Amino acid sequence: MRDAYQVAAVRAAEHALMELVPDGALMGRAAAGLASVCVSLLNAEPGFVYGARVAVLAGSGDNGGDALFAGALLARRGAAVTAITAGSKAHPGGSAALRAAGGRVAGDDPQGVIERADLILDGLLGIGGRGGLREPFAGLAAQAEQARQDGATVVAVDLPSGIDADTGVVDGPAVRADVTVTFGVIKPGLLVDPGAGHAGTVELVDIGLRPYLQGNPAAAAPQRGDIAEILPRPSAESDKYRRGVLGLLAGSDRYTGATLLSTGGAVHGGAGMVRVVTAPVPAALVRQAWPETVITVHPEDGAWDLIGTVGRVQAWVAGPGMGTDDGARARLTAILATDLPVLVDADGLTILSQAKELLPREAPTLITPHAGELARLLGTDPDQVSARRLEHARRAAAELGVTVLLKGSTTVIASPPAAGDVPVLVNPTGTPWLATAGSGDVLSGLTGALLAQGLPPAEAALAGAYLHGMAARLAAGQPDEALADGEAPIGASDLVRALPDAFRSL
Repeated sequence: MRDAYQVAAVRAAEHALMELVPDGALMGRAAAGLASVCVSLLNAEPGFVYGARVAVLAGSGDNGGDALFAGALLARRGAAVTAITAGSKAHPGGSAALRAAGGRVAGDDPQGVIERADLILDGLLGIGGRGGLREPFAGLAAQAEQARQDGATVVAVDLPSGIDADTGVVDGPAVRADVTVTFGVIKPGLLVDPGAGHAGTVELVDIGLRPYLQGNPAAAAPQRGDIAEILPRPSAESDKYRRGVLGLLAGSDRYTGATLLSTGGAVHGGAGMVRVVTAPVPAALVRQAWPETVITVHPEDGAWDLIGTVGRVQAWVAGPGMGTDDGARARLTAILATDLPVLVDADGLTILSQAKELLPREAPTLITPHAGELARLLGTDPDQVSARRLEHARRAAAELGVTVLLKGSTTVIASPPAAGDVPVLVNPTGTPWLATAGSGDVLSGLTGALLAQGLPPAEAALAGAYLHGMAARLAAGQPDEALADGEAPIGASDLVRALPDAFRSL
């Protein structure tokens, strides 16, 4: 896991370590790591460090000092380094080191320095910054963005200036970096949009903080091995029941595609059996597309013993395309009244927003809303949910007593307080190709299958989101995090077909 700690924990660890090492040692370590990354970026053309034009945007804090010392190291390698000191004062040691190495300190008048730069170091603000940038920082950030669009590389020092380190919130002008070099430990704002979108690629430089960090991380993002480790695997003694049976309440005669897509996600999610409960028209389609499923056609009025009729299941998914009428509400109520794990999505979330008395429940419960659906559940604005993803996912988990998988540009997973002090989980495989109709239905079926195999809600949500994102990347021809040449638009059906390859990629 890539663990992320909040500012208070980072500050405490820094203080503890600084009492044990010589004065300036941490800044020296940070600057050396920062300069090393910059050299690797400039070396995209062999030998380009010599004569490369580097602009250092230095505030008056430690981040400005880190940037100035790194600038001095680059100047000693032959780069033409000019610092623009925008704060009330420049770091005296860093400024002296840069001048001694042959660099120049230009004060707060850039005089075209940013426009001509090949590489720009953003050391304006550190992890203690809050709110959007004010002048003169905002103007410098705008100039850096223009230079970036013209081909320069922008490297943020520890955190892009203007980003909230603890939440990723961007409240106004902020630096947009190609690469962020962060020190000691990752900060939550680097993992979660909109901050993550400003950070670019995140490079972690070890300066010795980890042994001094106290408490659990605030957020964590899995790596490939973490997902491989938690995925269930059948044993020699497995049968279809031991592998997990998923009950899937999805679809209606109007929304047939949701049934097909969620069923496809479930079939490829590893469950031993999928029992589909749906309306007559989608039932006929599922029989053709997924003959391995067991299908139950429900009556329209909801006056029916759903649980007794369907048979044994280990977990339920309820919601994709099932409608919101009285019959749908009665069926959802019956499922939530069981003692089984339940995933609620789509129309099921609409019903919950009108009938919050159905929550909380004793059994494990996972909801998978997008920003608009979570806003309805919380009685707030969707734009606020998107802008403050961590805050609203945590709030929903606490108020509703459920695990929350908040879909969007960054998928975040928050556990209810009953789960203890656990970090918010952040999926790193998201891609804009997932913004397509039916994508969420595939995720519901896939994640429900993992629930049926015994994974706790947070682990099922994390593994489901990770595999869902990988399937999108593979289907679009984008297997790595960077955008690749030869990408192709995809639909939700492509996700279903790519799921086996996503599992194999682990």
